[in-house]
Amino acid sequence: MELKQNYTADPSRYNEADRLYRRCGHSGVLLPKVSLGFWHNFGSSNNYEQCRSITHYAFDHGITHFDLANNYGPPYGSAEETMGRLINDDFRPYRDELFIATKAGYDMWPGPYGNWGSRKYLVASLNQSLRRMHLDYVDLFYSHRYDPETPLEETLQALVDIVRSGKALYVGISRWPLHALKTADEYLRAHDVPLLIYQGRLNLIDRAPQEEGILDYCQQHGIGFISFSPLAQGLLTDRYLGCTVDDKGEVTGIPQGSRMTQGRFLKPAALTPAMLHQLKQFNSEAEAQGKTLAEMALSWILEQQGVTSVLVGASSAEQLAKNLRCI
Repeated sequence: MELKQNYTADPSRYNEADRLYRRCGHSGVLLPKVSLGFWHNFGSSNNYEQCRSITHYAFDHGITHFDLANNYGPPYGSAEETMGRLINDDFRPYRDELFIATKAGYDMWPGPYGNWGSRKYLVASLNQSLRRMHLDYVDLFYSHRYDPETPLEETLQALVDIVRSGKALYVGISRWPLHALKTADEYLRAHDVPLLIYQGRLNLIDRAPQEEGILDYCQQHGIGFISFSPLAQGLLTDRYLGCTVDDKGEVTGIPQGSRMTQGRFLKPAALTPAMLHQLKQFNSEAEAQGKTLAEMALSWILEQQGVTSVLVGASSAEQLAKNLRCI
């Protein structure tokens, strides 16, 4: 797709707003049903013009929510640096139309203060993130993971104070267990900084947020829910449907250049014969609905009660366009 060198957003980007957005819990925030994640494909090792093309296409089609974290890259911090370049090159005039999120919770720098959920780490990390992204504030700041060692009150009070400082408008949590979610909801509500959203892995293969009661809790208490890894790192696409099982009972035919061959997050061991059989069953169901496997997988998530949005990654504008077919 053609890249706009001097970017001006498509004036029709909000023409189908009623179809594109959902209210996030009991808040004033509307999020696009499909949001753009920067976990992959936006680090310094990726082509910057390709990053521009993807984000131009996203915003031109009503995707206003960009999701980042301090250690997205690789290397760590470089996805936020890319976001900073994008802000300066293309999106500064549209800053108030964007809903930009970042997170802290996983390892970011050496030593005892660059990881987990201490006040020291969260505040320092957000300050660094704002510098990398050339922003005065983020719209949403997450505690990226539950810290079983740091008192929850310390982590949650840091989130309260971050909002009161003006460096974030809203706060969320990601991958916290149900008991900690309940504590966070009660604490933040009592301190007049209600929990906006919970981010968790929900897809056709991994339904833990439903099974554990997290999605029900969020819906009942006015908390939004956004699904990351909705395509299970690419398993729920057509990428691996051509694989077969040999006489030894091993899966063969994994495509060269696929995420699975890169060995970072999606390991070959994930594609067992049973998983391949399940994927082919899902694909048959999708074909019966006149959809691709990815379209059906994304649509299924958006059909679940309490889900606000799905976070998709994209290596090209064309891939993002395919994912948007689910809405």
